[in-house]
Amino acid sequence: MTVTFEDALASYEPVMGLEVHVELGTKTKMFCGCSTALGADPNTQTCPTCLGLPGALPVVNAIGVESAIKIGLALNCDIAEWCRFARKNYFYPDMPKNFQTSQYDEPIAYNGYLDVQLEDGEVFRVEIERAHMEEDTGKSTHVGGATGRIHGASHSLLDYNRAGIPLIEIVTKPITGAGERAPEIAKAYVAELRELIRALGVSEARMEQGQMRCDVNLSLMKPGAGKFGTRSETKNVNSLRSVERAVRSEISRHAEVLNGGGTIIQETRHFHEDTGSTTSGRTKEEAEDYRYFPEPDLVPVAPPRAWVEELRGTLPELPRVRRNRLREEWGVSEHDMQSILNAGAVDLITATIDEGADSTAARKWWMGELARRSNEDGVELAELKITPGQVARVAALVKEGSLNDKLARQVIEGVLAGEGDPDAVVAARGLAIVKDEGALGAAVDEAIAANADAAQKIRDGKVAAVGALVGAVMKATRGQADAARARELILEKLGVEG
Repeated sequence: MTVTFEDALASYEPVMGLEVHVELGTKTKMFCGCSTALGADPNTQTCPTCLGLPGALPVVNAIGVESAIKIGLALNCDIAEWCRFARKNYFYPDMPKNFQTSQYDEPIAYNGYLDVQLEDGEVFRVEIERAHMEEDTGKSTHVGGATGRIHGASHSLLDYNRAGIPLIEIVTKPITGAGERAPEIAKAYVAELRELIRALGVSEARMEQGQMRCDVNLSLMKPGAGKFGTRSETKNVNSLRSVERAVRSEISRHAEVLNGGGTIIQETRHFHEDTGSTTSGRTKEEAEDYRYFPEPDLVPVAPPRAWVEELRGTLPELPRVRRNRLREEWGVSEHDMQSILNAGAVDLITATIDEGADSTAARKWWMGELARRSNEDGVELAELKITPGQVARVAALVKEGSLNDKLARQVIEGVLAGEGDPDAVVAARGLAIVKDEGALGAAVDEAIAANADAAQKIRDGKVAAVGALVGAVMKATRGQADAARARELILEKLGVEG
């Protein structure tokens, strides 16, 4: 019988550990000069070093080290005065050297924390065990199977362009005390970490492109047991929603196994987007299985304290501090700010304000019409074909009375369709509000003549009936009349004071 999430939490306490890999946005790889640019033909961005050919010697990417220190400082970590790389030995086809150059017992950053704010405003502190430098593996493409995985495939293709891409792995300490909020906390942590990485400018952290991915470690223990259960590790989860679902799914799965008298196997697992569940991958290795030893071809890294402090001085305003400041400046609630964050609209709204719009108008268009369009098209807000400057211009046209909201939505539609800037769309589609007194007066006369009953009600003092005539004017002008001026003209022509 499947154990529900709620039933699982009635009997067990979840313990989480989150390992997040961040692909750094350097121009070259971590230990060689090969390009990191996306989209090249397979195996064209390789060299003897990243292919592990005999006699090739690695050299550490200085920008990679700098990025690692910035991340460590932003996570409130201690920065090592001396650290070194190690060889993590294992055989897998996408690992051309048969070992990964990583850090083991001497990471560059350690013992930090990140405070994350949940949707109800509660702040939960996630403690960081370490952040260390390493390189990425190549890419395997399994061909011929139904699932895209190696099981059932007829053959596999290997692309080593990604082998050697700089990575920072950020590992939390065991997260306890989360209870029923464990899935929410996991999602909020990864979201906050993504915002922090982007703010530092060290990576775009696009999860859908694999630039940031999360391994979810989870175990259950009986309340008060004091000893963690056996953990599973769900690998390479690549969206915020999936992180939340993976935690929830594994809590239920672990409880089901334990309640049935079974034993949890320490293993890696794969998350499936379509079902929200995980399946077994392979037995999980322990550290000793990797036979770590210091990398003999690389000198230790010893960041001078003056350099570390210089980098500390370059850190930007961190995301949570910035959000709280903006929330006060914009006069929005915690809930509304969380919605803006979830939509990925904070930077877009800020940029629109910088282009001259007021905060209310900027929020209105990004969180209204544009959020609707992004949902319909299945793309992120930032991927819409409209700039903050164009949104600010739409807001300005509305503010000056050249457009109303209905017409503005049509202008946005035109911009998104590639018809040009807002002013070009207004001109091409003839969308400007009709302000010509002659044309507007003629439309008012027609509305009065066609709606004699409503006109008489207005003459008799029922001014509320003017809405029907204004509606008729708007219909006749395809929504382009100045509604306020149309109302004034109707009352003037009927001899009624507004």
